Amino acid sequence: MPGEANGFAYDVQRGGDVVITHHGKRATVLRGPRAVEFVDEVESGDAQQVMARWTGNYKRGNERTARAHPRNRGR
Repeated sequence: MPGEANGFAYDVQRGGDVVITHHGKRATVLRGPRAVEFVDEVESGDAQQVMARWTGNYKRGNERTARAHPRNRGR
């Protein structure tokens, strides 16, 4: 399915920080209460979708349409 979130992983560090990676590259680091909230949410839902949402690294479905728009043709 196009736009499907995959390739995300997370690691809880010793100090409680959470490092989220996407295809092996660091996408974001969460600290403090946000890290705790993230871990609770990722354990109770679809982990890939949760990580995509928390990093803002997900497809919205309009990329192909936007690429063909006259304003974006020269890019």
